[in-house]
Amino acid sequence: MTEATSYRSVVGDADATLDQRLSDELDVVNAAATAGTPAARELTVRVDDASGELAAGVSGWTWGVAAGIGMTWVREDVRGTGLGERLLADFESEARSRGCTHVFVTSFTFQAPGFYEKQGYREIFRWEGVPTADAADVHFRKEL
Repeated sequence: MTEATSYRSVVGDADATLDQRLSDELDVVNAAATAGTPAARELTVRVDDASGELAAGVSGWTWGVAAGIGMTWVREDVRGTGLGERLLADFESEARSRGCTHVFVTSFTFQAPGFYEKQGYREIFRWEGVPTADAADVHFRKEL
């Protein structure tokens, strides 16, 4: 066994090659641990306005019986018009069709935790002081 001192660390910013390698390696571990479960799939929903410009979008994944939302965004000039609800409804519908029974999402307190609560998501925990001392990272789950 080689001692840790014979290795070197490289610290930096974004590294797409490293991210891809980590993802590939974890896919192997995950597939072995969840034999018979299809691999995770990305799931996105976009809403374009009449001119073809992005008005709102959500991106996430499905894997086994779980779905996760990574990012949700609604353009400022169309917030409050129902597009956010539409995004979630479309995302949840596709997640159900893929066999998911629940969805996870996180939202910082300065983002939209109230929005998710209104859509039936329940808070399962929060990390206080993230990413700033006066904020929190709120984690939600919704049964489908």
